[in-house]
Amino acid sequence: MKRFVWRLQKVLDVKTKEEQAKQMELFRLTEMLAEKRSELLMRQRILQEIVGDIKKNRPSGRLGVQEFFLKHAATNDECIRVLRGEIEELETRQKRKTAELLAARRFKEGLERLRAEARERFVREQEKLEQKELDDRTSAVLAWSESLPGKHGA
Repeated sequence: MKRFVWRLQKVLDVKTKEEQAKQMELFRLTEMLAEKRSELLMRQRILQEIVGDIKKNRPSGRLGVQEFFLKHAATNDECIRVLRGEIEELETRQKRKTAELLAARRFKEGLERLRAEARERFVREQEKLEQKELDDRTSAVLAWSESLPGKHGA
């Protein structure tokens, strides 16, 4: 039997690689997003701990610590604001990449269905050709056996 060759196989291969690349990029974005979220939570927790420690101090010793904390609070707030912005941007990129991945996957799955249908047609056609060849051989053998001497109504 002839070997099945599908003319869109290279397109399917390219789309498969494209899907894998998008999947890897989505994975990388998800990791980056998790790291940024973790960093944000850590910064917020540290600030909460510092505020808690300040509250525990006696009022007389608290004033200097509060003043120091308030001087650096703007810097910490800016870092948190920047982290939140980075998280929002990463979430947007993640959603976009997820949509791209789903589109690539649907396209690839469509090509795979077309390939499967083409393969089924190919197999059916090959089976028809083989059956026709067998029928032709059988007809030739029957015709040959009938043409042999002594087979005519003896």
